[in-house]
Amino acid sequence: MDLNMIYTQLIMEHNKSGHNKKSLENPDISEKGHNPSCGDDITLEIKLNGDLIENASFVGVGCAISQASTSMMIDLIKGKTIEEAMELVETFIGMIKKEITNEKDLEKLEDAMVLQNISNMPARVKCAVLAWHTLKEALSSL
Repeated sequence: MDLNMIYTQLIMEHNKSGHNKKSLENPDISEKGHNPSCGDDITLEIKLNGDLIENASFVGVGCAISQASTSMMIDLIKGKTIEEAMELVETFIGMIKKEITNEKDLEKLEDAMVLQNISNMPARVKCAVLAWHTLKEALSSL
């Protein structure tokens, strides 16, 4: 598969957009994620209101896929309950592992669906799932 096919317009837009890339003031959760195989490094910050994810952001460095995947994930989880966010994590990881392929089930991932074919490039899978595993770790600790 050609790398140019992976770096779709949507991935590049999320990568370049800084709308989710910033520190939150007094986050309730701050979880680090690191991919030693390529150097992607993020810190996910989450502000809660009860069990609702009121706000989320990240800081860090990485390739376009990891940065875009993180931004897409944050767009998805804002305003969701912790339980809903965990379901999104399971759906995304299931999509990457090709365990969930039903288009209807994947629609809830919105923009993150563009990362579906990343599973065809094993070296890039860790880039795409870094934020999602980091979110799962952060929310599992509650």
